[in-house]
Amino acid sequence: MILDLFFPDRCIHCNRIIDAHLLVCNLCFDQIHFTHFSYDSNNPVKEKCRLLFPVENAYALMQFEKENLSRKIIHELKYRSREIAGKVLAEWVAERLDFEDEKPDLLATVPLHPKKQRERGYNQLHVFTEILSAFYNIPFDHHLISRNHYSKAQALKDKQHRLETGNAFSLTKNITGKHILLIDDVFTTGNTVATIAWEILNAGDNKVSVLVMAGDI
Repeated sequence: MILDLFFPDRCIHCNRIIDAHLLVCNLCFDQIHFTHFSYDSNNPVKEKCRLLFPVENAYALMQFEKENLSRKIIHELKYRSREIAGKVLAEWVAERLDFEDEKPDLLATVPLHPKKQRERGYNQLHVFTEILSAFYNIPFDHHLISRNHYSKAQALKDKQHRLETGNAFSLTKNITGKHILLIDDVFTTGNTVATIAWEILNAGDNKVSVLVMAGDI
């Protein structure tokens, strides 16, 4: 309580004092570019995925644009230890996403390399996914996919380097006959989710859908 008085939570965009469970103030919230996509209809993320692998459905919560607020939110989550951002983003998804008859069987997160996760202290997708799992009553598996190589952050790579992810991921267990919702933070080239999707699709009679916090669309 005393710490709250001297070090109150502040909006990550304008620095106004806000409640502890928020990321941005009401004024700045209106500046977030939500996509308003429908999960089971055509949208830019789904169309990009279709060029790379057979995707069932795809959804991005926000647009990921240079210098926009969604980029700042995700950078707070990934690089500034603001794990609460994952909770807030999950709540925003739950307010907007209706699976209807396309509910997946399992939520699977894109993994960090163990060394990267030790450096960061957490995987930015775990809290996000666990809250969605509880809300939609869909099980999750943070360990279905393993990352085989340690590399620097995607944000620090040039575009060509981001395209080179061959043999980067593998499955840790046998799965078949499942509809997997693959969860990542940002969709840019789509190469990361495509690499993992093919591992899942080639493992058996599986289907893959995609959910990202933000899409570069």
